[in-house]
Amino acid sequence: MRALVKSAPGPGLDLLEVPLPAIGPTDVLIRVRMAGICGTDGHIWEWDRWSQSRIHPPLIVGHEFVGTVAAVGDAVHRVNLGDRVAAESHISCQNCLLCRTGQEYICERVQILGVDRDGAFADYVAVPEHNVWQLDPAVPDAWAAVFDPLGNAVHTVMAAGVSAKSVVITGVGSIGLMAIPVARAAGAARVIAIDVNPKKLEIAQSLGADAAFDATTPDLRQRVLDLTGGHGTDVLLEMSGSGAAINLGLSLVRNGGRAALLGLPADNVSLNLAENIIFKGLTVLGINGRSMFATWYQMQTLVTARRIDLDPIITHILPLARYRDAFTLLNGGSAVKIVLDLTAAD
Repeated sequence: MRALVKSAPGPGLDLLEVPLPAIGPTDVLIRVRMAGICGTDGHIWEWDRWSQSRIHPPLIVGHEFVGTVAAVGDAVHRVNLGDRVAAESHISCQNCLLCRTGQEYICERVQILGVDRDGAFADYVAVPEHNVWQLDPAVPDAWAAVFDPLGNAVHTVMAAGVSAKSVVITGVGSIGLMAIPVARAAGAARVIAIDVNPKKLEIAQSLGADAAFDATTPDLRQRVLDLTGGHGTDVLLEMSGSGAAINLGLSLVRNGGRAALLGLPADNVSLNLAENIIFKGLTVLGINGRSMFATWYQMQTLVTARRIDLDPIITHILPLARYRDAFTLLNGGSAVKIVLDLTAAD
């Protein structure tokens, strides 16, 4: 089969012919139709410091996908041949304290597809049955291919409790943009988007943001205060991982507010804990992945009820053979969400 492989340490990926993955008795073999490119994949492509510490080549990359069940192990009972499916990319051990107390999304021994084990930028991927999500027919393939990052947005919004609240989102990449209609569907009273990319700020407004600001705006904090009665926002959804954005976002939240942090910083971040967290009495939430599997039910309901629209966020669908073009677009900032179509002609 074809697969995008991190063959050796260093930048880039290679499109290679590799053997089909073997499956065990509780595994499912999925023929991949579409696969979304994640910021994590961009880090692996560039071979940055995080990738060098985490990735062990050779490795098939990719963890966002939709496909069709091609084979099942002898002990598989819920999933059937021909099912159209996506999958939770965090593979939990199901035995640690966290897994056994309903928190498997922060499993102590988690493995991530395309990071810790072979992933989905390939014609076929093997996934435990436990992780397979059977899709409603109303979910388009391209949307199903990005259920993984949509789940990040849904988990962050739902954990933060945005109903009837004012919300500021720092960082409107694909997940930050997804969080806007999700927050609206969850009853947010006001949504403010902050980023440095003008195109993404335009999309943010088209998706329902009440205001969208460039992060370099000199009087930005005052403008946000003006929009929130002088108090600041009730909730921060931090999606960028930028230290400057985290500090800015925390400064915009009112006393007693909530901050849900999803974005991953590239390095340690210096915070003014006294002024922006302790004296404010903030509740700060660290968000990791998706709540398994409550988030999956929530996002499928949002999609099938047409409460959210992902088409403006999926800016490019390219055949697998054009993977170099896809990563150039991703790293150049001219794309939002890119999906690789493994069924398309080269």
